[in-house]
Amino acid sequence: MVSETDTSDQSSGVDSGRVPVATGDTVTLSTGQTVTVPLETAATVTGLMFPADSDAVADLLPDGLWPARVTTGRAVVTVLVVEYHRIGDDAMRPYDELAVVLASTPRPSPPPLVPLVTGDHGGYVHSLPVTTESARALGDEVWGLPKTVARISHHDEAGRRTTSVVEDGDHVLTVAIARLRTWPAAHGTTSYTLRDGRLEQFSVDMDGRFGVRPLSTDFDVLIGHHDRSVALRSLDLGDRAIAQVSFEGTVTYGAGQSVE
Repeated sequence: MVSETDTSDQSSGVDSGRVPVATGDTVTLSTGQTVTVPLETAATVTGLMFPADSDAVADLLPDGLWPARVTTGRAVVTVLVVEYHRIGDDAMRPYDELAVVLASTPRPSPPPLVPLVTGDHGGYVHSLPVTTESARALGDEVWGLPKTVARISHHDEAGRRTTSVVEDGDHVLTVAIARLRTWPAAHGTTSYTLRDGRLEQFSVDMDGRFGVRPLSTDFDVLIGHHDRSVALRSLDLGDRAIAQVSFEGTVTYGAGQSVE
């Protein structure tokens, strides 16, 4: 069955003033919703970690970040399909997103594998289409995330989920990912974003059930013709994923702070 998430709660998106958000702050968005940071959400996630051309990844990173590489010429790009079932204390209605995240580190020109093995890396959010204007305002006004409003549709069949993103009337990306068996676990990571020209980081803590399948080929990716698709195509994603991942549980986002 194909289902498409409604995008009807769109608003004018007035600038919120870009005041830095600190831990414990309550923020009223330009769309009227109120959230408190750290923000706890309930979500279901499927994703793929790809080897990608490290020079192309470097070209997409802002000053102050370098690719976290698996080999001299290959970095890591993660594509995540996320369904949010709850946002804070039901601060807004559920929404979907598709994130393209570039594994990166603030340490200049690190050797291959070192940041990945030591944990001295995070993910720079390159693009983040979402299905509602309130979701776009949340990401932009609290963390400076590059969210845009798009149509995201899902088709579930035979243990696989196919997700397509259409923005401005153009196809951006379609991914088909098999669902994995999961086990209880917790994981924390760091996300990087460029907020008003300033590089920031914030914590992302996940607690629930995880599934991982290394070196997977059980997926399909079709890159579309939207302007953003050009950047995706330049990454030269491999035909074998470094890992396929699944998650269901709570995801908590911390307050942003400058990257030292």
